[in-house]
Amino acid sequence: MCAMQTPEFWHIDCPAARCFTPLSWLYAGLGKMRRDFAKTYKASVPVICVGNVVAGGAGKTPICLSLGEFFKKQNKTPVFLSYGYGGIYGGPLVVDPHAHQAIHVGDEALLLTRTGITVIGEDRVAASKLAVSEGADVIVMDDGFQNPYLHKDLSLLVVDGEYGVGNGRIIPAGPLREKFDHAVDRADTIVLYGQDKHHLFARIPSSKPILQARMVPDARQIEKLKGRKIMAFAGIGRPQKFYHMLRDYGLNVIETHDFPDHHYFNSSEIVLLIKEAERQGAHLVTTAKDLVRIEQNLQENIEPIHVRVEWSDPGQLEKLLSRFM
Repeated sequence: MCAMQTPEFWHIDCPAARCFTPLSWLYAGLGKMRRDFAKTYKASVPVICVGNVVAGGAGKTPICLSLGEFFKKQNKTPVFLSYGYGGIYGGPLVVDPHAHQAIHVGDEALLLTRTGITVIGEDRVAASKLAVSEGADVIVMDDGFQNPYLHKDLSLLVVDGEYGVGNGRIIPAGPLREKFDHAVDRADTIVLYGQDKHHLFARIPSSKPILQARMVPDARQIEKLKGRKIMAFAGIGRPQKFYHMLRDYGLNVIETHDFPDHHYFNSSEIVLLIKEAERQGAHLVTTAKDLVRIEQNLQENIEPIHVRVEWSDPGQLEKLLSRFM
């Protein structure tokens, strides 16, 4: 399975990025045409989409998990809908964490099953019908903001305030799936992670609701790891985001190793990391998302850092979701 390495020029505007501008026009044009002419299906239960405008690394899955936990506390049955990116199965199918591995259904789908029923499917409409047959009161869709075929009753656009929109250009010249302003217009609510270091607030209409949140690691894990040497590795959209979080919470990260997003680790890569950590007397850590892409017999040597979403104003979120109760 091929994993994607984010081009360096996606982060800054430079001649290399500008060379791809004609292809960006084509990508944007095809996307608009698909949205303009698509026939949209409305599911029999509400569909909440958690999407983004930047390719990879926005933190959508933890937000989906947070929404799922909210609905479960209200005695509702949320069913997660995932594309199954990185997996070989096209679906639609119900993910079985005891039978399926990341190579089959993707890493995100396996994480979602820890909170609730999860359906994968390249065809979102067919997948939504399967979700309803599984008893869904509400469908929480991980990604799919740019997919026009399934009607969304609520669209949350997730934005990383630390990263912003990269060089501001559309794929392949930059990281954007579409123009930022166009995505904001279509979204019902913006979810802003972290500090607004790129002045995105100024580009969001004052009438558009904004939820602020941050990613918080498991406090017990952090306390246990404090004072130890930490070697961290990650194959996610923006590994630096993970490393910064560890350091921000006081961990002594002495070395890091980056891999492409959704990278499937082979045993030799992991054995090398384990040996290097042992040589330096360090504790080897990664993300929970990365761990499911590692052979099970090697997982015991690695500590996955579990994270959750902490909302600045939980009442604002509850008010937003109350109409689906």
